[in-house]
Amino acid sequence: MKIIILAAGIGSRLGNPFPKPLTPLKGGKSIMERQMENLSQNFNEHDISVVVGFKKDLIMERFPDLTYIYNQFFDATNTSKSLLKALKKYRNEDVLWINGDVIFDVELFSVLNQEIEKKNSFVSVNTSRVAEEEVKYTLKNGFIDELSKQVKDGLGEAVGINFISRTDMPVFLKQLENCDDNDYFEKGIEMAIEQDGLKIKAVDISDFRCMEVDFKEDLEAANNLF
Repeated sequence: MKIIILAAGIGSRLGNPFPKPLTPLKGGKSIMERQMENLSQNFNEHDISVVVGFKKDLIMERFPDLTYIYNQFFDATNTSKSLLKALKKYRNEDVLWINGDVIFDVELFSVLNQEIEKKNSFVSVNTSRVAEEEVKYTLKNGFIDELSKQVKDGLGEAVGINFISRTDMPVFLKQLENCDDNDYFEKGIEMAIEQDGLKIKAVDISDFRCMEVDFKEDLEAANNLF
């Protein structure tokens, strides 16, 4: 299995002059340092690739031993195209991917690894809160039906940690290709569900701390939470 960290974006909402994954947290470590510590406890570091774009050299110098994929159109595309570049490289692998701004407890892998071992494609979700600006989801017949920021009456939030099995990869790649440049990767998942019948589980990790940092208020809340 391969692991991908999406770290190409400018992160304009947070307003850093450097890539958002390098945002320092209380205690001195950056978001990506915490991610790497947690990932390294469960996976081989040589299986981790990072999609970079905005000020890529800052990330590459800080983590020189990782593999990098460059989205040269980082300022004109969204996560659907960053993820597409990475998945084309690993189209014959199972892939776990993580947004580069997610802070999480390492213990959540006690739940996620069970699904990974079963090759169940999934989106990790938090059912304890449903914020308006977050990606939300609904279910149909036990699998994800809708997945976007526009979902009404969402059952919870997607937290930015996801898995696609090698078996499901072809239809997901096709739909990421069909996404517009400014689409989030969730659009590709939603289209694959609607048009190809892709089965994606919602894996509840609400028992663990997990938070995406988009705004300064999120960073403050994350520092309090962790």
